[in-house]
Amino acid sequence: MQTVRFKKSSVPRWDTLLALIKSAFFKNAFPFVVLLLSLAQSGCSVFMAAEQPDKKDLGILTMGTSRKAILEEFGQPLTSRLVGMNRVDLFTFTQGYSKEAKVGRAFAHGTLDIATSGVWEIAGTPTEAVFSGKKLSYEITYDRNDRVQRVVRLGE
Repeated sequence: MQTVRFKKSSVPRWDTLLALIKSAFFKNAFPFVVLLLSLAQSGCSVFMAAEQPDKKDLGILTMGTSRKAILEEFGQPLTSRLVGMNRVDLFTFTQGYSKEAKVGRAFAHGTLDIATSGVWEIAGTPTEAVFSGKKLSYEITYDRNDRVQRVVRLGE
């Protein structure tokens, strides 16, 4: 077996090698890493805007609408009881935003995140926390045929 010997000058020193790697990284890849980190950072307000509650169609809260249509729009009531021969449902939900509004807000947050390298999150996240929809409550009374007879908005 033959042993190979290197001259002292031909063996790279680790500190020199690390210095070369760091130099190449900071000159070439650093801007891309900053961009990737800012994109990863940008998610809170973008995600919050995209995940806001959907807008409910309050236009169906009219006399004669079927209970089935009400349940399809608002989901299961918080409470449901019989008063005489009439059913009375209590709905509480958060009135959200249209799909277009949510997409627009998420796009705006994402653009501002990229433009500010993530600094926008300082303002964007609290903004989305505040503008997260409005809590609404309705008491709906149905007739014997489960058609809306009366709608009362509770609270403000």
